[in-house]
Amino acid sequence: MKAVVQDRYGSADTLEFTDIDRPVPAAGEVLVRVLAASVNAYDWHFMRGDPLLGRGMMGLRRPRTRVRGRDFAGQVEAVGAGVTGIEPGDEVFGEADGAFAEYVCAREGEVGPKPANLTFEQAAAIPLAGNTALIGLRDVARVRPGQTVLVNGASGGVGTFAVQLAKAYGAEVTAVCSTRNVDLVRSLGADRVIDYKLEDFTRGERRYDVVLDLVGNHSLAEFRRVLTPTGVLVLSGGGVYEGGSVVGPMGLFLKRRLVAPFSRHQRLLEISARQSKANLAALRELAESGKLAPVVERTYPLSEAAEAIRHLEVEHARAKIVVTV
Repeated sequence: MKAVVQDRYGSADTLEFTDIDRPVPAAGEVLVRVLAASVNAYDWHFMRGDPLLGRGMMGLRRPRTRVRGRDFAGQVEAVGAGVTGIEPGDEVFGEADGAFAEYVCAREGEVGPKPANLTFEQAAAIPLAGNTALIGLRDVARVRPGQTVLVNGASGGVGTFAVQLAKAYGAEVTAVCSTRNVDLVRSLGADRVIDYKLEDFTRGERRYDVVLDLVGNHSLAEFRRVLTPTGVLVLSGGGVYEGGSVVGPMGLFLKRRLVAPFSRHQRLLEISARQSKANLAALRELAESGKLAPVVERTYPLSEAAEAIRHLEVEHARAKIVVTV
């Protein structure tokens, strides 16, 4: 089968579109014929081995997983021993390392039925980014109706889902993005949009019950300044490639862990996103009810997956980029 393979850290030039053996599902796994896969910051972080501090998880000298890609949507080809409730022919979406390929094996618990109202391209855009936004707002921040929520990085993959989810939970949403994306995030339901090229939200007078940061471009003190006295700051990774780093977004996370125990009223938290069938089901229900609509900026064929990652890692991509197989 065709796949996008990498055997050393580096730029998108290290990615090779080549033939490899088709995977065989082990017990508890599902073999999926991939029809679409989406690109995330996760992919360029693993491609670059950036930040260096993260290589203990990614692989010390080379990527631990040879095939790039994480999100997918497709059709079940076969199931391993012990798998129940999923059969060959089922249309599914989910997460698994190695999604930039014609076939991928995924754990049963990280696969769910595809939203019936979405194309495979749209469905592939949801799992990682949608799950991150879902956990950040629903589980970590515990957003409630009437709260004020600010999303920093609102036009990116996670951000576009976060704006919609915050609105679905009844919050008043302020979205921070660049000039060219103002209309996009407003169309997703944002009540107020801040163009960061014209205004620094950390210097304004508004205070928020929840700040979801998806960029890491401000200090912990600046974020805390715009929180209400009992507000919640939720940090997530991401960003764009800026020439390599030792700690990257982990630096802000480390500072949070040092400061959080001494914050008596404000809660300073971070997202640890793990996919599950329950979360995929929640995302599917939101999509089928019309409360969550993936925004796809552009698509690339599998043979051009390297270009898709290159576009994401060096530019402020709008919403999601999808690879079609």
